[in-house]
Amino acid sequence: MQHNPGFLKLVDDAKQRIKECTVADVHTRMAQGETFHFIDVREDHEYQLDHAVSACHLGKGIIERDIETLIPDKQDTIVLYCGGGFRSALAADTLQQMGYTNIWSMDGGIRAWREAGYPIVSE
Repeated sequence: MQHNPGFLKLVDDAKQRIKECTVADVHTRMAQGETFHFIDVREDHEYQLDHAVSACHLGKGIIERDIETLIPDKQDTIVLYCGGGFRSALAADTLQQMGYTNIWSMDGGIRAWREAGYPIVSE
């Protein structure tokens, strides 16, 4: 997908302030039994098509509104992902502004997760 320059500039700026991890990092955390919130920030129709096993859905359009209800402890570890890692970077930046301190954006998103052969739920 070809992204617009203004969007890419916004993402690049956000990536200067957030932490990123790889799909392998997330898979290892899961395999080791680490507890964290794994959140898919894609649109509803994208999530319904397929999503990573054990991921819950909180779309980028509503995450700021609903995150404090879902995850009231701002110290909890949260891993966000989207299609390729851009929207999740923007969401991670926003959640940090809201006071969340242990936010990660999964670089490569669901595409990298699929390519690695990690478990997917297809609806």
